[in-house]
Amino acid sequence: MEIDTTPIDLCSKEHLDLYQEWFNYADADGDCRFTGNEATKFFAMSNLSRQDLKQVWAIADSKREGYLGIKEFVIAMQLISLGQAGHPITHDLLTSDVLKNAKPPTMEGLDKLIAKKKRKHKDKDHGSTLSSSSSNWFNAKSTKKIPESSVTSVTDGLKRLYIKKLKPLEVTYNFNDFVSPLLTNSDFDYKPMVLLLGQYSTGKTTFIKHMLKSDYPGAHIGPEPTTDRFVVVMSGPDERSIPGNTAAVQADLPFGGLTKFGTSFLSKFECSQMPHPLLEHITFVDSPGVLSGEKQRTERSYDFTGVTSWFAAKSDLILLMFDPHKLDISDEFKRVIASLRGHDDKIRVVLNKADQVDTQQLMRVYGALMWSLGKVLNTPEVMRVYIGSFNDKPLNDAISGPLGSELFEKEQENLLSDLKDIPKKACDRKINEFVKRARAAKIHACIISHLKKKMPAMMGKAKAQQKLIDNLEDEFAKVQKEFHLPAGDFPNVDHFKETLNGYNIGKFEKLKPKMTQSVDDMLAYDVPNLLKTFRNPYG
Repeated sequence: MEIDTTPIDLCSKEHLDLYQEWFNYADADGDCRFTGNEATKFFAMSNLSRQDLKQVWAIADSKREGYLGIKEFVIAMQLISLGQAGHPITHDLLTSDVLKNAKPPTMEGLDKLIAKKKRKHKDKDHGSTLSSSSSNWFNAKSTKKIPESSVTSVTDGLKRLYIKKLKPLEVTYNFNDFVSPLLTNSDFDYKPMVLLLGQYSTGKTTFIKHMLKSDYPGAHIGPEPTTDRFVVVMSGPDERSIPGNTAAVQADLPFGGLTKFGTSFLSKFECSQMPHPLLEHITFVDSPGVLSGEKQRTERSYDFTGVTSWFAAKSDLILLMFDPHKLDISDEFKRVIASLRGHDDKIRVVLNKADQVDTQQLMRVYGALMWSLGKVLNTPEVMRVYIGSFNDKPLNDAISGPLGSELFEKEQENLLSDLKDIPKKACDRKINEFVKRARAAKIHACIISHLKKKMPAMMGKAKAQQKLIDNLEDEFAKVQKEFHLPAGDFPNVDHFKETLNGYNIGKFEKLKPKMTQSVDDMLAYDVPNLLKTFRNPYG
């Protein structure tokens, strides 16, 4: 059961050379991004209908970034070729045999235009050198730098909006100390993440190994607690492990925010890199097994719940792993699950190793798990639970009958379908998280300025501050009423109190309406306009 990550590695070297030449011509500004405006002119030479070209763009720009790189451009060319041959343009073409025989499409007048451009620039060196193998060709990265002022994708637009409108508000009201560290470029550019959480020996590491069909550097599997650190399994040119302190200061990695948890945590964190086609699209985060007992919480040298919350905010999917023999939810696991509040749409529950019990026992185990989750999650909705045995071993005889095998196959296919959709939804997820952050930053500014306003000008500041902290929940209610804000968007009161104790409230900034209005305008106008600019150019 593999995720198909290389559906277009089927072109001949000759075709790749031709597509590269076309891409260089079509990419008018030379930023290695083929935008919607460029597409409407270039694709018109195919003489396909607008509806067909709409489908071509939708399939090629599967991540909805608003542009095509060279890899996606080749997909578009192959789809246009098949469309010209009379095939209905659908996603199924990417996995069909006809793709292997797809010849370059007929682009009316393109050869003359390219020849004209070559004559015009005959003294300049054009084109790029292609690698001899198609796999290397597709993995090659452009060395051209995109100007900071240019916006050629949704992600670029979010970066600019953050720097111009949201970051000033965050800096002014210490948002980075209370809620989340300031964002960097790498926080916008990182690959989608899948976070695995669960008690020890529920199969988290084995699940990642099952998905990769191989071990990753530093993987340890056993019946006892074996993973004692957070391990980020990501794509890299060779197999190696990067220590946590090193990973946290690398500008091209999105882990700078983890420095706030201190050296004691960074010594329990590492990045495991390896070349793998799946890791080109998804990054996995393996976590230490959650243990039971208050002793385990006090003996951890770092804020375990805080770290899981940080990774949860970055992740596109959160898998809570259980096995039939570990259905009890420990006190620490309850705190971890509670820290996932606000990320409910990302959470999936996996009942792993389910073939270790027979069908009758499995029904009882499933019911017990649903009951336990209902007590912890405190939501009226029923949480989706996937049943399976995510390892490379055949199913146990206890569950391997026709009913059991069919059930496991369907459940695992459903979970894999969720994983397959992650890269396609990555851009939507970034927008979603950006909007959530902007709302949280505005609420934070309102709270900070409200507390500042409540402080006396001269005498009794210490007493007034302590009173505000003790009655913080009531102050939150006042802020909510004054600014007409939703209660569900407010931060955790206890965590806010803990951070607030280290500050002098009297030194906070007063509310600056222009700043909050700028964020409101960004959410009401700038973000929708950005999405409108980079939507499908054909409708």
